[in-house]
Formats: sequence, C-alpha cells, structure tokens
Amino acid sequence: MEIKSRLLALMMLILLCACGSSKKIQSSVQAKVVDSVSTKINDTTVNKTIPPKDNSKTDSFLVNLLKAYPQLFDSALANKKPWNVQIIYTEINRDKNNIPSFKDYYFNVDSSKYFYPASTVKLPVALLALQRLNELNNTGITRKTTMVTDAAYSGQTATFNDPQTADGRPTIESYIKRIFLVSDNEAFNRLYEFLGQHYINEQLHNKGYEDAQILHRLDIFLSEDENRHTNPVKFLDSNGNVLYSQPIVYNADVYEERHDFLGQAYYSNGELISASMNFSKKNRISLEDLHEILRSVIFPCCVPAKRQFNLTKNDYDFVHQYMSQYPSETIHPSYDTVPDAYVKFLMYGSRQEPLPKTVRIFNKVGDAYGQLVDVAYIADFERNIEFFLSAAINCNTDGILNDDKYEYDTIGFPFMKNLGQIIYNYELKRKRTYQPDLSYFKIIYDK
Repeated sequence: MEIKSRLLALMMLILLCACGSSKKIQSSVQAKVVDSVSTKINDTTVNKTIPPKDNSKTDSFLVNLLKAYPQLFDSALANKKPWNVQIIYTEINRDKNNIPSFKDYYFNVDSSKYFYPASTVKLPVALLALQRLNELNNTGITRKTTMVTDAAYSGQTATFNDPQTADGRPTIESYIKRIFLVSDNEAFNRLYEFLGQHYINEQLHNKGYEDAQILHRLDIFLSEDENRHTNPVKFLDSNGNVLYSQPIVYNADVYEERHDFLGQAYYSNGELISASMNFSKKNRISLEDLHEILRSVIFPCCVPAKRQFNLTKNDYDFVHQYMSQYPSETIHPSYDTVPDAYVKFLMYGSRQEPLPKTVRIFNKVGDAYGQLVDVAYIADFERNIEFFLSAAINCNTDGILNDDKYEYDTIGFPFMKNLGQIIYNYELKRKRTYQPDLSYFKIIYDK
C-alpha cells in the first residue's frame, strides 16, 4: 500500500506540473543548440548559434525563416540594428505525461541594447501585486477588497471610487483586469503606488531579473523624487472598516547608473532639441526577462523556484483568463467597442475584425516613443499547437522623439502580424512526438 501511495503522489505531482500548477518545483530547462547550420526552414533539429559581432544572440533557424519571406522581412533584416529588432521564439515539446520542455531561438537579442519597454512593465507589476496580497493574507484583504488611494505628496492623486467596476469600488482585481484587457495606465499607476518602488525592484532583482528598473508611473510626467514617493493606501471591508493601512513610502535605494539614450533629436515643451533623448531614469526591462517572466506565469513549475512569483492556483487562473480574454468578452469593465486585437500585436497587428475563439494569446504588449513590444504564449485549441513568441521593434525611422510621427502602421504592426503568422504556420507543420493536452488553458470567459 505504501508503494502504491507513493506512486499515486508522484503521478499527481506530474499532472500538476504539466498544467502549470502554482506549486514551487525547481526545474530548469535549457535550450539545446547543435552545431550545423540549418538549410531547411521546417527543420529545427539543425540549428547554429551565429557568432555575434556584438553582445547579441542570433540563431540560424530564425535568420533562415525570415529570409524565406523577403517580401515581408527584407526591411527588418536590413535594419535590424537601427530598428533594434529583437525576437525570441520558444518551441514547446511535451512528453508522454504532457510535461513541457523548451527550445529557445533568438534573433538579434541583446539585453544591453536598451529599448523603452512601455506597458510591458505592467506584467511583472500585476504579478507582484497578487504576490503582495498573498504576503498580507493575515490582514484579511484580497484582490476584491476595496482599495482607497490617498494623496500626500507633490504630483500624487487620490482614488476613492472606480466608475469602471459594477459597484464603484476600486480594487486590485479591477486594476489587473484593466491592465491585461486594454493596457490601462491609471490601473498600473495604482498598483505601482500600492507596491512602492523599493518592493517592485527588490523583488525583481531577487528573482534574478537584476537589470530591471521600474522607476516611474506611466502617462504622467513626474520628477524622480515624486516617483520615489508612493501614495498612502487603505483597504476597507464592506462596512468601511480599515483592514490594512499603508503610509506614504519613500524609496531611498540607489540603482545602477545607466547611460541609455535613444534617437537623434526630441521635442520638449514644443522645442526641438538636437540631441539624443536620455532614458537613463526611465523604466528598463529586457526582452529576455519579459519572456522568462511570461514563461513563469504559464508554466510556473518549469522555471527555477527563485524566479517564480508567490501566487496561488486561483491567482494563475485569474491572470490566464484576463491575459487571453478579448475586451468584448468582458462585462466589467465594459469594452464592447474595443477591437479584439487591441492588445494582440503578434498574429494580428492592428486588425479590427473579430478574432477566432479557438486561438488564444496570453500576452502583454507595449507601445510608446515609436517602440512596439509583445510578449506572448499562443495556443490553438483546434489545431493543438502552442509556442512562446516575443518581439520588439523600433518604428521611429526619422530618429525624432515626441513628434508623434512613428511608423506603427507601416512598419511595426505589419512586422508583428507577419512574424506571428509565419511562426504559427511553421508550428502547424512541425512534427511532434506527443500532441499537447491544452485543456488546462481552455477558459470559460465572462461572456
């Protein structure tokens, strides 16, 4: 009986790991690279890491794949350095127990080459907000508890109600929904203020994302000092009693000095400044770190324990739903007029028509200063395929920032759409030893 019990326990552990359990199991899967150059686009078993002339990582597989579609990618290939084109594609293979393993392919990926991450920083902050709630669970607060944000310092604003919720109460849950459904900036700012600058960066650094610096709110221009100060916050029960109170917080940490500059010129207060714009005090996180953070959300047991967020299974289910749910499928907040592809750049670009229900994209996008970024796990339940794909491209060909003249529509969105589609089409033809069971990611949406 003891042997049977141990076998049963082992099988339960394997099943949990296969479907992305929140249990913390340390398992590191390394990408495999072999030494001969691929000559077949549909053959990923033959691949070579191309020796870089700088710090970038490039695999021959992605180079060959892009070159196979010159009508789509000639410009991106020719301008990979000035446009800072970076791509990470992860092939997922399941074993007979549905346990995933991963093989990563890179194109021009260079964590030292700065790009502005825009709204992709909302992904780790949303996860950290759920983690912080779990750390405070002895106070009785949850993501559904009313959170009142006060103002006590220069540049701060207060929030006492939220017209986008059914009952007008501001909550962590509502803010996270808005972040994933429409990339809401105010929602991010409220989570930034709840967590504080110190907690966000300390936690990311402790998890191994040591180059990340989340230093400011979004869509509001505050000084470095104002962004180091975060608002007082209170959580209230249904009778208005305070369950947890957090005073104004100041972060005195000194971060690594940076020298991140973009463009050749920029507008400031209507004046053209003929110099590169300084981003050294702006948010920073690399594409590799974002890709790994997403992997930790989709397959938490398949990243080292150190890199996992302290989330429950209910937290993961919540994040998976609103990462992949279309705005039009949402009851509160109501986004009936927002296109399905509003925050689905890869595969769909700027498409306005409804998207298929059988393909779901669990992702986070960002766009600002001419930069487009998308970090995605894509699953097709009808064709039974899955893969990770992350990409970044700068669409500011004139080199002038803040002039509102960015080539999103002519360069960025077509690139994202075409890249997603060629990887998807490759996956359709790729042979698998075992078909994946994707039932864990089939979700009942709000409507």
